[in-house]
Amino acid sequence: MLAWYGHGEPDVVAEFEAANNVKFKPKYYAGGDNMLGLIAQSPPGTYDVILSDGEFVQQLNAAGYIDELNAADYPFDDMLYEDFQKFPGHWKDGKLFSMMVRFGHLGVSYNKNAISAEEAMSYSCFWKPEVKGKVGHFDWHLPSLGMISLYDGNGASLWDLNKSQWNKVQNTTLSLRPQVGGFFDYGGTFNSLKNGEMLAMCGIGDWITGVLEKDGAPVGSVVPKEGGIQWTESYCIGKGSEKADIVKKFIQYMLSPQGQVKSAQMAAYPGFAITKSGRAKLIEVDRKEAERTGQIDGMANDPITLVKEGRIHYRNIPVQQSLEDWNDFWSEYKNA
Repeated sequence: MLAWYGHGEPDVVAEFEAANNVKFKPKYYAGGDNMLGLIAQSPPGTYDVILSDGEFVQQLNAAGYIDELNAADYPFDDMLYEDFQKFPGHWKDGKLFSMMVRFGHLGVSYNKNAISAEEAMSYSCFWKPEVKGKVGHFDWHLPSLGMISLYDGNGASLWDLNKSQWNKVQNTTLSLRPQVGGFFDYGGTFNSLKNGEMLAMCGIGDWITGVLEKDGAPVGSVVPKEGGIQWTESYCIGKGSEKADIVKKFIQYMLSPQGQVKSAQMAAYPGFAITKSGRAKLIEVDRKEAERTGQIDGMANDPITLVKEGRIHYRNIPVQQSLEDWNDFWSEYKNA
């Protein structure tokens, strides 16, 4: 298994392992660029199951790293939202190559003792004088630069920037640099918010703060007025895998009601249920978590409502620049 941290841990897979007499050997990555690099360095068949961010599936497919899936094997009629049935990049020429299993939202993540709920409703809170030196970044260009693009007013075109818009995003980002106290990996992001070293974090959302919030830390994440970003995680079968049948069974398990609850309660980082039956099961067994995350019909922060209202934009890769362009600027920004 190649995945973001946590997906091969016992709280998620132990039940499936026991029932099917298999053992996962996970290799963890952070960020799609990192994922592509690891696969490129490995012989075909190294990874039986690959968890990809939604926006990188098309690259996995173009590079020949993943095999076609049979759409009839998966519960598309149980999806909470019609977009998820034909999610961008997951299909090519009518063929399915990756199966979405969970998603989450990125926005303003903040310490409630330093930034008010009202202030957190705009990315401008990152420039608040009182948090100078206490704003952190999750060290990956896509989510942070996407947020700055939203703050600049690019809305639904946040990834499709012409030269002047891209220059403006770079200048706005550089203007935040004096506020920034560090660039962190998963563990560092988590710990710096937990111990109060950082009072705001750009580039993340409830996938980090949710774990801390459940432990009683005074932190939270909101989708601000400028909009938020959706991360989407999907399973693919690695090209050349000799274990495609058990991988198919595992993907089906993760889309079953009990699998969706395991995903929603994942110790490493929570994700929203994507099936109707998964959401219903979560409400039944862990109503507190369903309420905390808005996964109940009618709640103002219901993630599906936010998508339908246009307040959430699916994370993508740059349209008019290359990933290298964005990554090069990110390196320059970190060293500024």
